[in-house]
Amino acid sequence: MGRRQRRRGSETASVPHAASTDYHDDEGNVLTLRDELSPGTVERLRGRESSAAASRDDIQVRRIELLFERLAVRWEIAGLPLEGQAELLGRYRMADPELRRWVGQTVTEHARDQLPELGL
Repeated sequence: MGRRQRRRGSETASVPHAASTDYHDDEGNVLTLRDELSPGTVERLRGRESSAAASRDDIQVRRIELLFERLAVRWEIAGLPLEGQAELLGRYRMADPELRRWVGQTVTEHARDQLPELGL
């Protein structure tokens, strides 16, 4: 291992993780959402525009997906932890309508409570 890699490893080990909140569903699954976003991310989420052809439902679905993508840190389903961004988003997209509804409500409520600057 090179000197640079050793230095990087020690620097990242001391960095504290961002604050997050766990949400449990009726089946015992746990969705972990981050409590803060960078100012740039907040600005991007607030300034999201949609095409003129998008329906109100399309806009709502895309907004929830964007919030999920930015806020989801971890999702444990049936004891299987998912942590990678691609894994999390892929699992969300494959979820049945009831689970997507729960995730959407959870993400929206979390954003309202933790991130009032989004104006939801």
